[in-house]
Amino acid sequence: MKKMFSCLLVCYASLAFSAAQHVIRVVPGEGDMTPRIREAVGKARACKDRPVVIEFANADYDLYRESATARPYPVSNTTSETENPDPTKHIGLWLKNLRNVTIEGNGARLVTHGEMTAFAIDSCENITLRNFTVAAADPTVPEMTVTEVGERHMNVRIHPLSRYEIDSAGRFAFVGRGWKLSGGIAQLYDPVRDITWRSWSPLPELRKAVELEPGLLRFVYDTRPRAEAGQVFQMRDGIRDEVCGLIQYSKDITLDQLHLAFLGNFGIVGQMSENLTYRHLTFEPEPGSGRTCAGFADFVQMSGCKGEIRIEYSHFSGAHDDPINIHGTHLAVRQFTAPDQVLVRYMHPQTYGFQSFFPGNEIEFIDAHTLLPVAACKVRQAEMKNDREILITLARPVGQDLSDKSELVVENTTYTPEVVIRGNYFSRVPTRGILVTTRRRVLIENNTFFRTRMSGILIADDARSWFESGMVRDVTIRGNRFVECASPAILIAPENDRNGGYVHRNIRIENNRFRLSDAGAAVSAKSVGGLQIRGNLFSTPQNTSIDRLIRTEACDGITIEDNRIEN
Repeated sequence: MKKMFSCLLVCYASLAFSAAQHVIRVVPGEGDMTPRIREAVGKARACKDRPVVIEFANADYDLYRESATARPYPVSNTTSETENPDPTKHIGLWLKNLRNVTIEGNGARLVTHGEMTAFAIDSCENITLRNFTVAAADPTVPEMTVTEVGERHMNVRIHPLSRYEIDSAGRFAFVGRGWKLSGGIAQLYDPVRDITWRSWSPLPELRKAVELEPGLLRFVYDTRPRAEAGQVFQMRDGIRDEVCGLIQYSKDITLDQLHLAFLGNFGIVGQMSENLTYRHLTFEPEPGSGRTCAGFADFVQMSGCKGEIRIEYSHFSGAHDDPINIHGTHLAVRQFTAPDQVLVRYMHPQTYGFQSFFPGNEIEFIDAHTLLPVAACKVRQAEMKNDREILITLARPVGQDLSDKSELVVENTTYTPEVVIRGNYFSRVPTRGILVTTRRRVLIENNTFFRTRMSGILIADDARSWFESGMVRDVTIRGNRFVECASPAILIAPENDRNGGYVHRNIRIENNRFRLSDAGAAVSAKSVGGLQIRGNLFSTPQNTSIDRLIRTEACDGITIEDNRIEN
């Protein structure tokens, strides 16, 4: 009775929401708001599974690493044990074992201080995050604009959000709350062409920094710096020890009308989750901020999910890696320990540590060289022996012929999603726009890919490098615009090195418009059975032909018709 009375005190009906919902307001204030947000989540948990709205105000909410919720979360595609021995994430908004909760931002800004994870959704169901901005007080990708280039020097204007220090010997470093950067990786942004690319880094070869005035520095080198006045350097280290957002072991999650102004030190990762909807999201710096980079690496990484992934009407600009990557994971077969048991292992250094199999899941054994299935089974039990190895007990014994095969991997085919990617805009991308490998239905339509430095769309599949699965069986790419993307704009390139059949099947590329900047290929496809390319328009500055614009290798069932070229 006492617990129920407490819940009624903190929950009350709101006219803005359904009468069945209760609202918990997080009142803004000065200083660190992390404890106050954690308290609101605790009140929502006390209301059990009844629909609850945690409501923010249109104000800034500062989140500090020191008071964040610290929990160990190994995350797909982030860091190895060597790069980051401690996978602890420092989480500002931590949702764990919750159902029927909406975070209503009302235009709030969640501003992180220090390297941290803005939000994590773990083992939850029916969660919505809506209408707020995630920004950083000290972005871990500092920026500077080149104002002058000489034979052995470069003058640079440091962005106001990028703090720095210079010691008495002229040694330079960017600094933030608990972090420092004096080397690392760099990209260049060209505001005239509105493109970014991976470049030479100006920090490792720096001999001396001299402050000409606050924020205006002269960098001295042994040789001429490889940059031009007006270009913007974006710099970072290579360690993805935090993420912007993590969604794990959860179902029916919606992100709606969020502005992800800075995603550090990785993007939004969904792993082993079901039915994820991302709608009306903005991945780019805040207007008027003067920044050009919004992301430390990928924006959206979906690893081993099922149900439907829907990404619609969103804007992706200013990443350091792929805006969208949707894939599964191939785990290598290490040993058949019994006729009905197999020990499998995470192979890529940067993916490990989370359970990838559950009782009742369907799995396939895949030849690592042909990337084709050789057998299918059901999982009866799965036990993590350590962070790298999982012992799977199968629903039936496997035959000796399977046990004798070498270089096998397994894929959890239950955790393969249907995908809809519609009405999005991709720009300032040094890599691809979309990577997608799933055997269920994929629809990519009415998107714009603007000057991506690699292919706008990549369909891969490998079992010996990134171990990102798998084959595709039903893909439609239609009504998209590819504007001066790198050649080819659409690349279908499974990493099979032995021919045992077609890795991918049933791919349709229809009614797209390609504005090409050179005479390279628009579409390149390998190992596809059932490839239809029809009704596309190719605008090219040079005379060419369809057979030069569309290249195929080891494909069958090809239909190429009704495509047009205009100069």
